[in-house]
Amino acid sequence: MFEVKKYAVLVMIPAYNAAPYIPELINRLRVYVADEDILFINDGSTDNTLELLKDNRVNYISFPENRGKGAALMAGFEFAIKNNYDSVLTIDADLQHLPEEIPRFYALDDGRHLIIGTRSFSLKEIPYSRWLSNNLTSLIVSVFSTQRVRDSQSGFRLIPVELLKTIRLNSVKYDFESEILFKAGAMGYPVVEVPISTVYDNATSYINHFLDTTRFIRQIWKRIWM
Repeated sequence: MFEVKKYAVLVMIPAYNAAPYIPELINRLRVYVADEDILFINDGSTDNTLELLKDNRVNYISFPENRGKGAALMAGFEFAIKNNYDSVLTIDADLQHLPEEIPRFYALDDGRHLIIGTRSFSLKEIPYSRWLSNNLTSLIVSVFSTQRVRDSQSGFRLIPVELLKTIRLNSVKYDFESEILFKAGAMGYPVVEVPISTVYDNATSYINHFLDTTRFIRQIWKRIWM
């Protein structure tokens, strides 16, 4: 059993066309998280994601158009700061992050560490392109954040609000999460890894590998020269 620490944590879920997962995800989240500490960010979904959020009576922010995962996360961070939360726990909406593993993050939350859920990648479980992309980006992020990060693309992470108040974030797409690691590393903020399950299915991915790799390279360029 994990010891749950007494910190105020906002669990936030960016969601884009996530209707097939929303009802089950909410039910499973409610086992571990009070309703007032759950926040969905509907990123301009064109399916019935927004209607399901309303029907299930959860807190949400809704964009009229798709703005990108980074913009959705930023809106949630601003909500957490405004409402005096100590930490933010981000989790993807497609059930590839298990709500049952949330207590692992709570147990390590002391307000002084960025906690990343780390998967154990195996080529038997995921496509080669995703395995290669994650390993390469994790190596580069590790170098430029000055600490070992084995799963830099994991969106299952807990971030102290004090860190969010301190760093300036500019990205709005999937490179947003790498930017957080770069800037946290530059500030000497320690990263702690917690093991999570590797869940991969045929859910639709909204990552454009070419564009997001280009954005990632731009982050590296800025890290070196700016």
